[in-house]
Amino acid sequence: MTAKITIAIDGYAACGKSTLAKALAKELGYIYVDSGAMYRATTLYFLNNQLSWDDAETVRQALPNIHIEFAKVGGKTHTFLNGQDVEEEIRTMRISNQVSYVSAVSAVRKMLVRRQQEMGAMKGLAMDGRDIGTVVFKDAELKLFMTASIEARTQRRLEELQAKGIFEVDITEVERNLLERDRIDSSRDDSPLTQAKDAVIIDNTNLSPEEQFNMALELARTRIAAKIKRLELIG
Repeated sequence: MTAKITIAIDGYAACGKSTLAKALAKELGYIYVDSGAMYRATTLYFLNNQLSWDDAETVRQALPNIHIEFAKVGGKTHTFLNGQDVEEEIRTMRISNQVSYVSAVSAVRKMLVRRQQEMGAMKGLAMDGRDIGTVVFKDAELKLFMTASIEARTQRRLEELQAKGIFEVDITEVERNLLERDRIDSSRDDSPLTQAKDAVIIDNTNLSPEEQFNMALELARTRIAAKIKRLELIG
């Protein structure tokens, strides 16, 4: 007997949530959904169309025009906004500096949470974000909460940007951006970043990607085995 579970990964920015979720999905043959990319793509839409996310009526009219999809490009998952590949553009500091403000808009969160829940209806999914285990998938069989020191997160994000050819930012700007995002994400009224009571905390300040992956994979396999056992008892 086989059984699929939902893996919800939450935590602070630059903690490696996406990297871990992608690796787990690949190893288990699951679908990977980058919820952060959905908020980034929405932010890009507002910026490119010079729309205010502070005006409720503007947001209401804009949301039906935002269509986000994921597709494989060169073996990697890319984000598409209204049919256009925006994967590189949504990773820039231009978007990073604004995405937490857009993410705090209740109407935006409600729309994207609904779409995320539709994606995960069939289980067999790994998704990372800020409210996956607390709001999107409250019944997820495995919930992880990622954290790390601000120093480690800053260095990782700087290296990530430089690897993409973005050199016009310094370490002070990156740290300031991360701290501001932490503040906004943790204090917003709608679905703030919090640790689910049943989440397993992984502090990866001093963990290698391999150590983190092995720890999470063991947890996932334990949850899968437990689900199989429950199904066998029911059957």
